[in-house]
Amino acid sequence: MRSILEEAILETRSTPLENRPRLPRIPLSKRNRAVVRALNPMLVTYLEASRDLCETDSILFGAAVAVFRIIGAKLPMTGGATPQSSAIPAWRKRIEDRIAKARALIGRLTSFRSGNNRPRIVRTVRMAFAGTNISLSQPDITQKLTERIDDLKQKIAAWGKRMRRFSEGLRRFNQNRLFQSDQKKLYKSLERPKVCGAGPGQDQADIIAFWRSLW
Repeated sequence: MRSILEEAILETRSTPLENRPRLPRIPLSKRNRAVVRALNPMLVTYLEASRDLCETDSILFGAAVAVFRIIGAKLPMTGGATPQSSAIPAWRKRIEDRIAKARALIGRLTSFRSGNNRPRIVRTVRMAFAGTNISLSQPDITQKLTERIDDLKQKIAAWGKRMRRFSEGLRRFNQNRLFQSDQKKLYKSLERPKVCGAGPGQDQADIIAFWRSLW
């Protein structure tokens, strides 16, 4: 058990932070608890000799990896992202589905407002106003359609804003991790790309002559 712990700690120290696997939770069975209790006293020597917080982090992460190996649990693949972490979150997929359905409904409502009375369009419009007292034959149906379309557009904007907040937070999280592991690489990624077509401009006299020729 001690040899497994030492090997795991050495591997963790030599592995960049972004390449560490994301460890899932293990079942809290009696056997797993016993393994953790057996490893805890062994960590005292390593923690007392730790020089900084980064080394302490490597020791604790290595101990977690050792627990996985001892109990025979399967470790996720390395590379900084597991299939679960790289996949689209379930809530984001739900929002994307809502946005797609809302856009499709806006298209049907707009088509009906423009005079398209096909059975499929009419059926969709009736479903959109289901549970309300709005009838498709009432005089102000055009106004009701416009209000419904505006409401859907506002919902799409709110959902899109939430997804942008998530993307921005994820971008900052990845930048923070990259800063801890490779600052030079981070600074290179932050460099602004060169503007395409940059170079000496045209002569001012030619520009004036060109625009005068248009009039």
